[in-house]
Amino acid sequence: MTFLKNLSGFLRIEHTFFSLPVIFAGAFLAAGGIFSARLFVLIVLAGTGARTAALALNRIFDREIDRENPRTEKRELPSGKMSMGEAVAVAAVGALLYFVCAYLICPLVLLLSPIPLVAFTVYPLMKRFTSLCHFGVGLSLALGPLGGWLAVRCSFEEMLPAVVLSVFTFLWISGFDIIYATADEEFDRRRGIYSLVARFGKEKALSVSRISHLLSFVSLVFLYLLSFRGFLALLPLLLCGYLLYLEHRSFGQVDSAFFRTNILIGFAVLFFTLAGIYLP
Repeated sequence: MTFLKNLSGFLRIEHTFFSLPVIFAGAFLAAGGIFSARLFVLIVLAGTGARTAALALNRIFDREIDRENPRTEKRELPSGKMSMGEAVAVAAVGALLYFVCAYLICPLVLLLSPIPLVAFTVYPLMKRFTSLCHFGVGLSLALGPLGGWLAVRCSFEEMLPAVVLSVFTFLWISGFDIIYATADEEFDRRRGIYSLVARFGKEKALSVSRISHLLSFVSLVFLYLLSFRGFLALLPLLLCGYLLYLEHRSFGQVDSAFFRTNILIGFAVLFFTLAGIYLP
């Protein structure tokens, strides 16, 4: 039981809810409706496996930094609750699950499957050499809607709606990560960690985040005009805009409500997609 508790804390399973809703939004866009239960399960398992590998790699690469940071020193690796061997095993199991599911989906998905894992490997390292590291996180998760589309279509044809959704995800997550970095502003400066917050200060960085989130909402409006016409789809669309606004109304405060808000944004985007497909 102790290992399972440590594993749950290590992986932060709830953070999977940032990625799975937009992956499924891409899949529903591709299908234009319902797809098979088999594919549904494979997408869930592939997304979970990829996210497990990504989070494990992030924790492995950042273990020394986390050990020095008062905010993160009690995480499983720096505190010794989990060993490096266990962390590597978790990453390997996640990657294996992801690749097996990619194989079972279709040849094109298998061929492209290394790309997200390369992105997941690179983005934790970006904070060591560029203040644009937030956009590396955004780019990694922006692959999700494209993956969902390809899982259904196994083709790049007529992919523009998924590309627009990926642009939204890129801008949303990048802006989210900039806000998240405000929690470590002073530590990052002392430690030499690169971020927009550490380089330009909290206020200027949050201005970039606000612009990013404004453009993310604009991309959702474009997706509505491109793919949907139903009036009821406007309700979750407006909810997305309101939730993005709430993030900045709290002045960039990073707490449990902040994470819940972003999880709600992911599900609001999924409901927006479903409403655009099914509702008048």
